[in-house]
Formats: sequence, structure tokens, C-alpha cells
Amino acid sequence: MGRLWVGTRKGLFRFVADGTGWRQDGPPAFLAAPVSQLLEDKRDGAIYVALNHGHFGCKLHRSDDDGRSWAELPCPAYPASDAPDAPALEMIWALAPAGADRPGELWTGTLPGGLFHSADRGESWRLVESLWDVPQRAKWFGGGYDHPGIHSILVDPRDSDRIVLGVSCGGVWLTEDAGVTWKQGGHGLRADFLPPDQATDPTSQDPHLIAHSAADPDRIWCQHHCGIFSSKDGGRTFAEHSANARPSAFGFAVAVHPARPDHAWFAPGVKDECRVPVDGRLVVTRTTDGGATFDALSAGLPQDNAYDLIYRHALVVDDSGKRLAMGSTTGNLWTSADGGDSWSLVSANLPPIAQLAFA
Repeated sequence: MGRLWVGTRKGLFRFVADGTGWRQDGPPAFLAAPVSQLLEDKRDGAIYVALNHGHFGCKLHRSDDDGRSWAELPCPAYPASDAPDAPALEMIWALAPAGADRPGELWTGTLPGGLFHSADRGESWRLVESLWDVPQRAKWFGGGYDHPGIHSILVDPRDSDRIVLGVSCGGVWLTEDAGVTWKQGGHGLRADFLPPDQATDPTSQDPHLIAHSAADPDRIWCQHHCGIFSSKDGGRTFAEHSANARPSAFGFAVAVHPARPDHAWFAPGVKDECRVPVDGRLVVTRTTDGGATFDALSAGLPQDNAYDLIYRHALVVDDSGKRLAMGSTTGNLWTSADGGDSWSLVSANLPPIAQLAFA
């Protein structure tokens, strides 16, 4: 039996797989509350859910009994200030555990571009000021939001001190000492929304999502605002693969095979103001050769008048590398049991889906 968490604009849903397929398991948690991030921590089984209530602020909850009950935790908070432009928490956009050697440690990325660390399972948080104070922050800016945000946190399973961040729009950032110091990565990324002489400036890039393979954490894939890129050196430099990605190299999501670093999946769409599938046909693109070629996978997906957009965290692959799940802004949820060759519709009645996570 498998289990899938589905974070939506109107609550957290749980689905389970049995011999007949996937089915919803019980009522949703936090019904009608927008889920901005979720994490099931494999180290101790704890489940974390971040909510974004808009005008009423953010909330963070943890369950230690498989979602039967929830305890509210303090949210990350920026230092108090009377300054009119003082930063304040707008959304929790990323949650990641530290390594197995550091139980209870968590990292979270937020809007407006702050990274926070917890050493006690989310009971308290500290702002990582070393990143907040980098001079390059002056060139960061918002993409789809008014402020920059950290949406991707990759902790190297071989060394918990090594962390790679994806920032929209602030590029890729690397630390090898658990956040004491930082270096700019993302060299080789290209942004056509910048003036030509600044297009390759790594400080203002918009990596929509970065993801690595558990088998080779230095192999990082990036779905960028302006194309598909990959790195073989832990995010320091990237090579572009956009030319062969059809029907489009634009999108938000990327999933990487846990054992085959050259295998990755993407959810393409029309770029910029027209964020819908190309020609109304929803497909998933897959490369199995490091970006040299891409296959457009459509079996089981709508091929006429489809308007589904796949958010950053709504395309995932499980630890086997065979089973995938994908959720859309129109509340459709699909799964694949064969690496994306074919897809089955699980539900067409969910609220807009922000994130998926296999348990």
C-alpha cells in the first residue's frame, strides 16, 4: 500500500493505494485553509504543514501520530523593527529536514527570501543572518510574488553541512558549513527577462525549482523560468538543455529519479502571461539521457482544452523511481506506476493543488 499527501488551497488531503487504485483516506485536515508547504520527515515520521491564511497570517503545525492530531508550532519570525519596510513573514515556501545525523533539525525557506533553521523540531526558529546579509541580495527581486522567496532546499544526504538553495529571483546559493558562509552558484543559468548584458548574471536568476538525485546529490536539475538546466557539480555551474525540450522548456516543476541521475521529469506550459498547456494538451516531458533528448508523455492526460498548470511542488516521484504523482491548479490529481509512460486520474474534484508528497 502507498500513501500520498496532497496539499491544496482548501486543506490537506491523504490518499492511499490498494489493489483497486488510489482513494481518499478520511476527511481533509485544515479544511478550507491554504496549504503552502508540507513535509513528512522520514527520520521520525513527523508531519509538518504550513498554512497561509493571507490577511490572517501564516500557521505551522506538526503531527506525531500520522495526522490524527496536530500541534501548532511557532512560525519563523523576522526580527522586530519599527522601520516602515521591515521584513515580515509572508509565506513558508520550503521545508526540509537536515541529515539523518541531525535528528530534529529543520530548514525552512520563506517569502521574503529568508532562510530559517530549527534545532528542536520546529519548536523555535532562527533567521540565518549570514544569507540575509549577503551583498547580492540587493539584486534579488520577486517573480510571481512581490518579494523574492526561497522555494528549494537541498540537503546533501552525504554531508548535512552542504546545502543548496533555489531563490526566485535570486539564483542558486551554496553552503558547505551549514549556513555559516555562502557562495553564489548557478553560473550558466540564463534569464531572457534581463537586459542582454545581464542575462547570465547569477544573482538575478529565477530557478523555478531545483531537485537532485539521491544517488548523486551533485547532479541537480533546474526548471528555470527560461529553460531546463542541469548541474554536475552540486549547483556551481549549469548546462542548458532547452533546445530539445518539446513542446516547451517553460514550467515550474521538476522531479528527479532517485537512483538514475540522468532521468528527470518536467511539466511544460506556455510561457509568461499564458500559463496553460501548449495547444491545450497536457503532457509530462521526460529525459533519460541527461537532457540530450526528451519524450512527451501524454497517455491518460487530457489532450483537448486542458488548462491545468502544475505548480513547483506538485510533480513528485517516489523512492522506487517508478511511481509519480502530479496535481494541477484545476484540482486534477494523476498518478503513474510506470515512470510516466501512462497516467491515471485519481480525482478531478480537489481544490487547486500546491504540493504533493509520497509518504
